Amino acid sequence: MKKIFTEDAIEKIAELLQCEWKFRGNNYRLTLESPEQGRKLALEIYPDISIGNKKGNLISVYTANTHFQLHFCTGFVMSEMLHEVTFFNDESGKVTGLIVEREVGCSMYANVDSSVLSGDFTKLGPEVMLSGIALSLTESVLKP
Repeated sequence: MKKIFTEDAIEKIAELLQCEWKFRGNNYRLTLESPEQGRKLALEIYPDISIGNKKGNLISVYTANTHFQLHFCTGFVMSEMLHEVTFFNDESGKVTGLIVEREVGCSMYANVDSSVLSGDFTKLGPEVMLSGIALSLTESVLKP
């Protein structure tokens, strides 16, 4: 398996999110804060760790009210324009994405059919459209 989360990649993610990072033995921890909005978020990236009987990348996000995890993360896409990083897993035509925003926000979309990532979003219902638009950035990495 190709190593996705190198120290260089972590530095680029931290630069985009404008936050500090630390290596903590088996993970990288990035801390984002917005005192004016009263928001804090911790992002932990565990490269190539044991998850059950397999090894993979684990992404954890902690906020005051939420804890998200993405198991077997297969890649990430950074958007300078949106000030966000999308961590994703693509398996059997389904995409799960965990999006962390510089403005200390986080969203997760799970088991999204990859067919909704492209095409005419206006033909989708509004409840489906949002996930398709949010995860459409992954399409450039997912398609061969």
